[in-house]
Amino acid sequence: MNIKKIGLTALAGSLVAMSAAVAGELAVSGSAKLSYTGKGGNEDAATTGSGFGMQENIGFNGSGEMDNGMTVSLSHTLHSDAAGASTSSITLDMGSAGVLTFAEGTSGIGISAIDDVMPTAEEEVSNGLGITAANSSTSAAQAGNTYEANMGKTGFNYAYSMDMGSIVLGYSPKNTSARVDDGGTSGAGGTASGQSVHVVLDSLVDGLTVYAGTAENGVDDHDTAALKYAAGPITVGYQWSEIDRQAANSGSAADSERTQASIAFAVNDNLSVSYGMIETDITGQAKDEELTGFSVGYSMGGMTVNAHRNEGENMGGAAANETEHTEISISFAF
Repeated sequence: MNIKKIGLTALAGSLVAMSAAVAGELAVSGSAKLSYTGKGGNEDAATTGSGFGMQENIGFNGSGEMDNGMTVSLSHTLHSDAAGASTSSITLDMGSAGVLTFAEGTSGIGISAIDDVMPTAEEEVSNGLGITAANSSTSAAQAGNTYEANMGKTGFNYAYSMDMGSIVLGYSPKNTSARVDDGGTSGAGGTASGQSVHVVLDSLVDGLTVYAGTAENGVDDHDTAALKYAAGPITVGYQWSEIDRQAANSGSAADSERTQASIAFAVNDNLSVSYGMIETDITGQAKDEELTGFSVGYSMGGMTVNAHRNEGENMGGAAANETEHTEISISFAF
């Protein structure tokens, strides 16, 4: 949905020199989306007030071609009430030499883009599930041992395409997630930088996509591998991930090993459904964390209705911790 276009002179260029000026325009976009969210389990006490909410993101996007034939793209996503986190990125498409991006405040740098690639009709099985410090003595360890790729949210991403797929390199200086204006610094950051490499192979066998990657940030070592196969209206997937704390940091959080699987079925051109599960073994905990989720998506003309319900047991490895997340949304395209 384009609300309007604002003409401007966009400063962009090589992400090394940061010096080429490109004339272009930014298109302003947004989404008409209303949702209702309900919580359950140990989350009950922490959930108050109305469950209704609306999409509040506003996007500004533009691109232009430089004299050397390379294309520069600029993207800003803002939260309209100023309370949410904004994201920004500059992308340099160098054609056969690959695509280089610098992004701030995003979750798609390097291997973090493939932390969960399982097929779904709407949301990931882990969406909305969590525990608070008041509800779990293990929540601190769990927060320190995130199932994401342990890459900062600000840094560089380089993707090179090949006949069989692509290879992607990620680098987050000081493993920071800070959003920094030009001429500024991020302040305190990690003692080391997040680094990763992963491959996506999608031309080995018809319908099959293979993912594999590794990352480290001076605190954690992260490895993941996944298979996803589509045959007609059915898509199935399986993924394995492991996070190991490096020896110098072994006392600050637990290692974990996660396996997950899901299946998605396109009933027709308008309706899709999916079901998935995640099981995580956390070192030092008696119970495995178990998540399950169901999603459905239905589109009719310019209207889309989505719903998902996710449930978690033994959250953080503690048998007493259970959580539920139910979300229904309706969005309109015009």
